[in-house]
Amino acid sequence: MKKSRFSDTQIIAILKQGESGVPVAQLSREHGMSSATYYKWRAKFGGLEAPMISQMKSTEEELRRFKTMYAELSLQNELLKEALVKKP
Repeated sequence: MKKSRFSDTQIIAILKQGESGVPVAQLSREHGMSSATYYKWRAKFGGLEAPMISQMKSTEEELRRFKTMYAELSLQNELLKEALVKKP
C-alpha cells in the first residue's frame, strides 16, 4: 500500500479549509494535490477527526490481515479435505 504524503491532521485541516469556503482549485494548487484527491478524502473522511481516522485505518489494516489469514486457512482446509478423500 502506498504511503500518503499527507498526515491525518493535514488531511483534516485541508478538508476543513474546503468546508469553510476555500475553492477546491485553490486548495489543490496550494497543497500540490489533485482535486480528485480532495473529493476522495471528503467522501472517505468527511466529518471525522484525526483520532477517528487513525482508528479507522488501524481497523482496515486489521481486517486486511484477517482476510489474508482466512484465505490461507481456507486453502489449507481444502488441501486437507482432498488428502483425506484420496487416501485408500
